[in-house]
Amino acid sequence: MTKPLALIHYERLMPGSQLANRLQDLGYRVQTVIEANQIVETARREKPMIAIFDLLAQKSNICSIIEEMKADQETEHLPVIGFAGAKDLKLHTEATRCGAKLVALDDALLPQLPHLLEHALDLH
Repeated sequence: MTKPLALIHYERLMPGSQLANRLQDLGYRVQTVIEANQIVETARREKPMIAIFDLLAQKSNICSIIEEMKADQETEHLPVIGFAGAKDLKLHTEATRCGAKLVALDDALLPQLPHLLEHALDLH
């Protein structure tokens, strides 16, 4: 059986690389998309089970990418988890408005990742 695929995008090495390692520990294959403008195309092609994005991207507008994913018939179903620091609560609210299913604090992302994944993937 093939492991589920998680699509991730981050610019900050920490917690981004730790996220990739933690997902692999949880049994996921991980595909990191370096260029944010390739996220939607990659999601269409690779068919991930979940997408996780660093909301503090300096080079791109992650909210607009989430909106693009939610407007695309091939990716609208894909649950998105965003993460940012506690001082960036405005980003948390904006990401939820744009279509992220969950938004986590940087400090809580790794310890709570199994619970976040379970909640994001819950089909009920």
